[in-house]
Amino acid sequence: MSGLGWNTVLWLAGLFALMALTALIGVYWERKVIGHFQARRGPLHHGWHGLLQLPADMVKMISKEDVVPTKADRMLFQVAPMFVAVPAFTSLAAMTFMPGVAFVDMRHGLFFVFAMQTVMPVGFALIGWSCDNKYTLLGGLRAAAQLISYEIPMLLAAMGVVMSVGSMRLTDIAQAQASGPWFIVRQPIGFVIFSLAVLAEINRTPFDMPEAESELVAGYHTEYSGMKFGLVQLAEYTALLMGSYLIATLFLGGWNMPLLPASPVWLFLKTVLLMTSTMWFRATFPRLRVDTLMEMSWKILIPVALANIMLVASLMLVLPKRWF
Repeated sequence: MSGLGWNTVLWLAGLFALMALTALIGVYWERKVIGHFQARRGPLHHGWHGLLQLPADMVKMISKEDVVPTKADRMLFQVAPMFVAVPAFTSLAAMTFMPGVAFVDMRHGLFFVFAMQTVMPVGFALIGWSCDNKYTLLGGLRAAAQLISYEIPMLLAAMGVVMSVGSMRLTDIAQAQASGPWFIVRQPIGFVIFSLAVLAEINRTPFDMPEAESELVAGYHTEYSGMKFGLVQLAEYTALLMGSYLIATLFLGGWNMPLLPASPVWLFLKTVLLMTSTMWFRATFPRLRVDTLMEMSWKILIPVALANIMLVASLMLVLPKRWF
């Protein structure tokens, strides 16, 4: 195999390792965080502070029987999880950790991430349809409608940052915050809209309507077991990682820290803090109604995001370039 081929294999191995570690550590960390919020300790008995619970769950998932419902569309049932996992996995390729330190420093990295996310609603709809189960169908349709609805305010909120920087390269966006205020200071409205939209895009509480246990048993993945269920969960935690990474890069300075040298460590800490905050929300806020969820996007977030773009464009004309 040529050198280019080996490099490709190594990058793919690195991406998959990042994806797998995110899911494993994310599951353990979420159990612990929510446990402490609910005045309990979470996993504790298997290994130090329950660390061996993760490999035990992984072995159980791998060895679990792969059950296919009798009346399911077998081909779609087998293939549909890939429409969710592959885009989530592929979007990680756009991650940059420092200038010159990236999987692929794409010229239009932000556009690439959004393009991958537009494929995921297709996967959720296929998962729900293929199972021949009314609960999964409702969950899949809810997921597709939710993702499509919240993609719009998320894109509009990010557009303000792109206008200010003049680039969709994630490296340029992070570097633009090295010598001036972070974009959370310059564009606080865009930060709030983008953060809420990311929560909805990754199906996290209070926007987890596609998995509403009280109404839909477990939503779109009710009929999945074994590794197929694991693949869907892997995609969910990968989306959580990517969403937190985007917020940290676009609005929180990326690898920059005031009065301190730039380092990937700052980006890592910001991303972990944001992931933990989503777990905090899960332990704190109740689930929204589905009609309230959709109205929030179309009637509130999208108009405010459009107004934010107009505000940013106006301020770019009157304020110094170091601000916009």
